Amino acid sequence: MITKLFIVDDHYMVIEGIHALLQNEKNIEWIGHAMNADSCLAFLQHQQPDIILMDISLPDTSGIELCKMVKTKYPAINIVALSTFNQQSFIKKMMENGASGYLLKNASTKEILDCIETTMKGKSYFSFEVAQTLRYHSNDEIILTLREKEVLALIAEGLTNPEIGQRLFISTTTVDSHRKNILTKFNVKNTAALIHAAIKKGFL
Repeated sequence: MITKLFIVDDHYMVIEGIHALLQNEKNIEWIGHAMNADSCLAFLQHQQPDIILMDISLPDTSGIELCKMVKTKYPAINIVALSTFNQQSFIKKMMENGASGYLLKNASTKEILDCIETTMKGKSYFSFEVAQTLRYHSNDEIILTLREKEVLALIAEGLTNPEIGQRLFISTTTVDSHRKNILTKFNVKNTAALIHAAIKKGFL
């Protein structure tokens, strides 16, 4: 049986890399890619794949939200998270929003193929490192990158995204992405709740 595969990632190198790994697989048909959520949704109006490999960090909408939108409108599509984030909060959010699996971007060809085969059978699949995270890490554990800690501190100072961008010499879009990731990690929906949770957890 031929599996139709689609990928959503904002880094062309990642897209090309996975394409190169899978291009000789006779049972996989590569039907296209998108580099943001809007392009993905536009593509799905005309053609639906069997599996989408979906990045979590996208420039317009997070992969977590996109996963929910796609599964709501196209429930038959299997979605596998494709991420550098090996953290419970991201993993659980993707699974809660309908993902069938979670792959890290350092996954081997065998892991990717095993994931495709497993999810096409209606089962869940996790990279080995992801499975270890789910098994051993506390549900309360929150791990922030150095940049996320910097952004969090500036959010606590009351700075806007453009102001944070100027302070850290990064784009407003990048700040927004960090802010969304931080909100997800703390499992909150707004700045007030984030500050409260960050203080409670000892980050501020």
